[in-house]
Amino acid sequence: MATYRPETESNTLLADDSILEYVLETTVYPREHQRLRELRLITQQHAKSFMRSSPDQMQFFSVLLKLIGASNTIEVGVFTGYSLLTAALALPAGGKVVAIDANREYYELGRPVIEKAGVAHKVDFREGDGIAELDEILSEDGGAMAGTFDFAYADADKLQYAGYHERLLRLVRVGGAIAYDNTLWGGSVAMPRDKPGSSEYDRLVRDSLVGFNAAVAADDRVEACIVPIADGVTLCRRVK
Repeated sequence: MATYRPETESNTLLADDSILEYVLETTVYPREHQRLRELRLITQQHAKSFMRSSPDQMQFFSVLLKLIGASNTIEVGVFTGYSLLTAALALPAGGKVVAIDANREYYELGRPVIEKAGVAHKVDFREGDGIAELDEILSEDGGAMAGTFDFAYADADKLQYAGYHERLLRLVRVGGAIAYDNTLWGGSVAMPRDKPGSSEYDRLVRDSLVGFNAAVAADDRVEACIVPIADGVTLCRRVK
């Protein structure tokens, strides 16, 4: 969600929304899967549509998953399942996506579309708190799930990113990737924290993300970069 921009509902940090429209019309929409489009349009009508992932970002993830040869992925934060469907479509026939969200009701909005896309068998949806569910997965079968995931995507409670990071590093294999969404938080991480128009929650999240991005940059267990797509994605490759 883009913050500090109350006058607009823009879903990009680009200087001009026309640039995003060019990207979407040139490389995203022409090859967009029919069911992805259907779920995107459903999500846009939701009262909390500001929580949705952007189509260009999802296209980027789809290409990334195929580049790294991902078969098993995990998501913390699902909403209607738009990003989940993106991953499921990108994975091979035997691929699996573990999807964690505290609200099954949102996921149920997108589940019929996921079923129509023919990839519901790839989805393992788990309702609950992100930290608690990750701990549960780490404890399954005596820790057998550790190091078995190729890719992880976190787009849930931004204040818990540090906790997600420690757990996802144990679940993702060496050479795998972890992506954290909204890490530029409307550009506020590069602005004074008392920027006019910001709420107390915005400032709290902004401070947390500034600390998180700095910690990841200094973490020798990963190679990290911040990708200025949508609201910012901090992308990490696990190296040890």
